[in-house]
Amino acid sequence: MRITTRLTAAILFVLSGLFSVSEAYADNYPSRPIRLLHGFAAGGAADTLSRIIADGLSKRLGQPVVVEAKPGAGGNIAADAVAKSEPDGYTIGLVTGAHAISAATYKQLNYQPVESFDMISTVVYYALVVAVRSDSPAKTLGELIAIAKEKPGALSFGSVGFGSTHHLAGELLNSMAGIDIVHVPYRGDAQTVTALLGGEVPVIIATPVLIASQIQSGAMRGLAVTAPSRIALLPNVPTIDEAGVKGYDVRTWAGLLAPKGTPPAIINALNAATLDALKDPEVKQRLETATGGEVRGSSPEEMKKLIETEIVKWKGVVERTKLPRI
Repeated sequence: MRITTRLTAAILFVLSGLFSVSEAYADNYPSRPIRLLHGFAAGGAADTLSRIIADGLSKRLGQPVVVEAKPGAGGNIAADAVAKSEPDGYTIGLVTGAHAISAATYKQLNYQPVESFDMISTVVYYALVVAVRSDSPAKTLGELIAIAKEKPGALSFGSVGFGSTHHLAGELLNSMAGIDIVHVPYRGDAQTVTALLGGEVPVIIATPVLIASQIQSGAMRGLAVTAPSRIALLPNVPTIDEAGVKGYDVRTWAGLLAPKGTPPAIINALNAATLDALKDPEVKQRLETATGGEVRGSSPEEMKKLIETEIVKWKGVVERTKLPRI
């Protein structure tokens, strides 16, 4: 009994020492610049979001937050880089809804979408837009669906990449509308816009803010938004549900995470800085203007639950649409 008591006391002493070191380390955090990685092309929605939130964090943490794009594989390259980074708070990542989708569309990843990370906070939620060129014969989503039904496989839609929310939004539309519009992946929103305007693809699914000006100028026609209600940025564009595909609802999101094992005190500091930044009217306006969406922070636990729920949802979509996993 005496030996067990001594052993327990020794373990508690060691653990208290570790906690003291962790707390002291966190007290000095951050003492150098922080890297913020994201997995999409420079100039796209994720890049814009990263730079806005990096600016807000930098002002609150007192150190530069440097954005680094590692595009490819639907954000998986960047996520893998974050997962394999030192868990010291100096490398964090911005992920989108594609982070959960990857668990459903890839047979194997080099990291675990939940277990390889400590979550920090969600940042923003936003819808997507189904769009065509202004000279398209489809004036409405209903007309596009009718054309697609007449010629199965003849039409194609561009997205930011395989396994992106944009991609799965199109596959879900195929499934729910009973059509077959073929997916064509690109490396970022800007490339999909160029592809549509250049005639490479007749349809794209894109982030609202990146094509709102094209829709307003008359170069493109917005057929429908993927959310269950219209968005402020494009109030005249109906929802997919309104357009006749009842029950359709796809919204993506963006959030911050860190490598697994990052000290809790640092996660708490990053969460507090993020939530404070999101309350800033200027940051909030810039984020909402950049996405046409809704700024919404969270606790680390809430973000973890979101990703777990999204993984289950998208696995169901992949199974129902019989989408090949890669």
